[in-house]
Amino acid sequence: MRIDIITVLPELLESPFKHSIIKRVQEKGLVEIVVHNLRDFSTNKHHKVDDYSFGGAAGMVLQVEPADLAITHLKKQRQYDEVIYTTPDGQPFTQNTANQLSLAQNLIIFCGHYKGIDHRIREMHISKEISIGDYVLTGGELAAAVITDAIVRLLPGAIGDETSALSDSFQDGLLAPPVYSRPADYKGYKVPEVLLSGNFKAIEKWQLDQSLERTENLRPDLLD
Repeated sequence: MRIDIITVLPELLESPFKHSIIKRVQEKGLVEIVVHNLRDFSTNKHHKVDDYSFGGAAGMVLQVEPADLAITHLKKQRQYDEVIYTTPDGQPFTQNTANQLSLAQNLIIFCGHYKGIDHRIREMHISKEISIGDYVLTGGELAAAVITDAIVRLLPGAIGDETSALSDSFQDGLLAPPVYSRPADYKGYKVPEVLLSGNFKAIEKWQLDQSLERTENLRPDLLD
């Protein structure tokens, strides 16, 4: 898989991709993550990529030309399954979306910034608009990092025990059950006996019951 990320602040994305699972997956050659500076595609001598909004609205807008040049440059090199735009008014990002995107070969993620991108880019190039929550960030870089992380960890070989991802919250529409480790008794707080029983059928039933109970209490909307 290859993920190309276009941003006005590439420095913000240096750390998230240089540690933990994301770093190891890149070292294994399972994914290539390339960050592009939008300013490199500006035809302005000062590398300016934003301007005032037509109509007098407050805030700056990412201009159509550098964004078009950047995306077109990448599209000339390979075919992309999706060109994603990170924006508060996009489709809510879910585990199901991450699952679908993890099957792609090539993705572009364009990071929103300022008041957003010239809408013509959304009409010309963007195939999927994604929001990671009903709030506004200073830019789409953190959203791009979240989306990339959620996708990459699902790639075959990314996690040592691939079955681990199957029991994550939201994979089956439910929240994950509680998990415990050693010691079995800590300051009087004990691990449920069923988890120590070795009865895997009983353990599976307990885990499902706990998932249903936690989902009903914490995220009843998922059960709808």
